[in-house]
Amino acid sequence: MIVVAGEALIDLVPQDPADDAPTHGGLPDLSPRLGGGPYNTAVALGRLGSPVAFCSRVSRDGFGEALLAGLRAAEVDVSPVQRGDEPTTLAVASIGADGSAGYSFYVDGTADRLFATPDSLPTGTRAVSFGTCSLVLEPGASAYEDLMHTTAARGMFTTLDPNIRAGLIPDPDAYRARFKSWLPSTTLLKLSEEDAHWLGGTPEEWLTAGPVAVVITRGGDGLSVHTRCGHTYSVPGEHVDVVDTIGAGDTVNAALLHGLSQQDALSPAAVAALDGDHWARLLRFAAHAAAITCSRTGAQPPYASEVGDV
Repeated sequence: MIVVAGEALIDLVPQDPADDAPTHGGLPDLSPRLGGGPYNTAVALGRLGSPVAFCSRVSRDGFGEALLAGLRAAEVDVSPVQRGDEPTTLAVASIGADGSAGYSFYVDGTADRLFATPDSLPTGTRAVSFGTCSLVLEPGASAYEDLMHTTAARGMFTTLDPNIRAGLIPDPDAYRARFKSWLPSTTLLKLSEEDAHWLGGTPEEWLTAGPVAVVITRGGDGLSVHTRCGHTYSVPGEHVDVVDTIGAGDTVNAALLHGLSQQDALSPAAVAALDGDHWARLLRFAAHAAAITCSRTGAQPPYASEVGDV
């Protein structure tokens, strides 16, 4: 069982208007989509066929019910989900000419911010994944952080994708220091090239602090892994007509976890033992899965039947 811990929210994604549609003062129509980095990761894992549970706090409003329905449709265990009467977080997406996505967030007083550290995780949990807004917004951020340190101390495999949303981080230096405090409790660190630049560190520095491997994504240029033993392995991106990049990094997270699970490598020792051939196969699988997500509007990760075996 892989547990994904973090926020679930609604992405409001701009739609291309029809030629004869009213302009609404120049504003695009916005379509609500199920989202949030951890949520997308959980859905992607479920679609790939991995046993997965989602650990979060979700509103009882209509959006919250839709989020839970989306998890159940992907066969994600929702038993660890906490509920609240507060509204669902909203993220308004803007799509660039190259399909890249930017976000504005509406987070004040929302349900996911009040997440509390659970007493336990589902039986058979082997790995726990963390990241994105849930590690920024208090008081829930401290609860997720506590869960990260606790699970790592118990010897569980942990992954971290900071997935930086700079607009939500009031004190960048404080966040960077906090990020470094997570590394000793992180087995696999995955981040984008843009995240790495914002954080201001290097894979070598981060590996020294704790992770066994660091995966860096470069959009259409592919992705690389840096290992603690000093090796770097890279694969190119897969060409696709990009609709938008929403959920692409989350799909990479899920594909890496799914692939490692399929290789029975959800432990620090097993990851450290992976050779170049294993990493290349795993990275190509993740690149292929992410490319499929980029070919669709919003975060719509692929199913196992679309990507084949790792």
